[in-house]
Amino acid sequence: MKKILLFISILLFVGCDSLNNTPTRQVEIFLNKYQTLDKEVTDDLDSVVAIEESFNSNQRDEYRKIIKNNYPKMSYKVKDEEVQGDEAIVTVEVEVIDYSKVINDANRYLEDHPEEFVENGEHNESLFVDYKLKKLKEVKDTVKYTLELKLTKTDKNWTLDDLPSTDIDKINGIYMY
Repeated sequence: MKKILLFISILLFVGCDSLNNTPTRQVEIFLNKYQTLDKEVTDDLDSVVAIEESFNSNQRDEYRKIIKNNYPKMSYKVKDEEVQGDEAIVTVEVEVIDYSKVINDANRYLEDHPEEFVENGEHNESLFVDYKLKKLKEVKDTVKYTLELKLTKTDKNWTLDDLPSTDIDKINGIYMY
């Protein structure tokens, strides 16, 4: 009886491992890391926030919180998987908070009302960033994007290739369309 249980346990263990080793499952694991605010994802968020050179440290922290707020609300649906040898493409539709619209609107508002962001006779970028962050906190609209995520099989394991910056921007809700 013990031998049968051991055999079944080994089959289940090996079988479960192979279930996770598909292109689609690897994409699901990757996107689930965003939804669960995995440390790897939140650490990578720093590189997104760092490109905002005009932000001071408090504004960067606020921006990080805003973008991070998007992740648990993100939904996705796998549409297709194409495998050709050791390469695969998984097509997935993601729905995220649409921050890009507000960013565009804020930039147009700056063009139309530059006097609102003047202090001591000069443009004050910090005032504008505060305005933009306030608007970003209010966003409720979502947008759907279709991503074609590429994977490579190495040593019998599927791994997600590096995402282009446009796909990262789409996941973050800041892609300018």
